Amino acid sequence: MNNQIMTAGHHNISFDASKLSTGTYIYRLSSGDNVVTKKMILMK
Repeated sequence: MNNQIMTAGHHNISFDASKLSTGTYIYRLSSGDNVVTKKMILMK
């Protein structure tokens, strides 16, 4: 989705979920040595 270096601060990333089914998805955010994995619920 967004594999680039970004400046410090708050950022928003949008993506097209129109082809995804309703359900629970796992996403991962990483910055340097920090990695956060979370669940996202998509409801249509």
